[in-house]
Amino acid sequence: MCRLAAITSNDYFSPMENILALETMKEGHDGSGLGLTLKDLGGEFEGLKRYPILSGVGSKKGMEMLDSYMKRKGFKLIHNWSPSLNPVRGIAAREYYFARAYAVPGSCAEGSFSDCEDLLLKTRLELRHLGEPDQSLFVFSFYPDVLTLKEVGDPLEVGEFFGLDRGALKSRICFAQGRQNTNYAIYLYACHPFFIQGYCTMTNGENTAFVPIREYLESRGIPGYMGYNSDSEVFAHILHYTVRHLGMPLRYYKDVITPLMKESELEKRSDKDALRLMRQSLRPLCIDGPNCVIGFTPDGTTFMLQDAKKLRPGVVGGVHGKYAIMSEECGVDSAVPKRDRSTDVFPMKYDMVTISPHAQEVTVWNQLQG
Repeated sequence: MCRLAAITSNDYFSPMENILALETMKEGHDGSGLGLTLKDLGGEFEGLKRYPILSGVGSKKGMEMLDSYMKRKGFKLIHNWSPSLNPVRGIAAREYYFARAYAVPGSCAEGSFSDCEDLLLKTRLELRHLGEPDQSLFVFSFYPDVLTLKEVGDPLEVGEFFGLDRGALKSRICFAQGRQNTNYAIYLYACHPFFIQGYCTMTNGENTAFVPIREYLESRGIPGYMGYNSDSEVFAHILHYTVRHLGMPLRYYKDVITPLMKESELEKRSDKDALRLMRQSLRPLCIDGPNCVIGFTPDGTTFMLQDAKKLRPGVVGGVHGKYAIMSEECGVDSAVPKRDRSTDVFPMKYDMVTISPHAQEVTVWNQLQG
């Protein structure tokens, strides 16, 4: 199993809070990797929110290729951030870790945001294609106000390696995953969280329905539905497909991946006809767990849900203005120790817990009640 640590807050905080929460849950992960995705950035990025940030890792060759490509495509470098590395035994430092803010080409700046999003996605995919064969360049996200870091190693040691304990990075939303290396080789593109055009997920579990889900997504002809170095990456793509491409409310993400199968359950919903149609047309996207999924959407809404098997732990707790979404209660204790524990939520198989932007309100939506 992996361990997941997400925090959403009205104030900026350091990703070390997530990493320290992972440390309390260390028995559930083996220290084989850390992935971080930060949204709504503070610090030196606070004044750069309208500029897309390209996050990744590269060699000297990869960075030269990156610079040449971005210049050729009309992107102008506005700000370049790199972590102040601390040597940590057991972590082999790569040549470059970067988060670069760019001004977009004029055609993108003058067009719709949706068209610009498509250009950013296309750019990320082309850079990945250029750098992946010899692993000279890894790119994890390219989007405004989002930054991603990934590296192999124990999460706490990786955090110290990146110098995150000095408070260089801050955000209002941060997702962190401590990985247990089970099904796949250690590879940066296999590390959660996964991000596509404002949508992000991370998962604890095994996606036993991975192959039919992957085949369905790949058949949609939508750029970005590719890679799949982890069987969990499809959760981000299903979220993206459900909300962005099909235009459904977020709560229907739960109905897509864990549809109500009993007619007696469907009859309780006022939208039962729509659910039947969704269940029939989107059946290949149904998961078979066990999975606990945590995600966020472009507007800053965060959520947690379980599959029907409910065999992976998950808890949501906090106070107005700051909530933790964790694999275990001790993770919430680390992030928000001063809270009313009686209000903690342990979502079950029919539940989807959502937290509004800036951690203002927690809602538990029950699939049976609709």
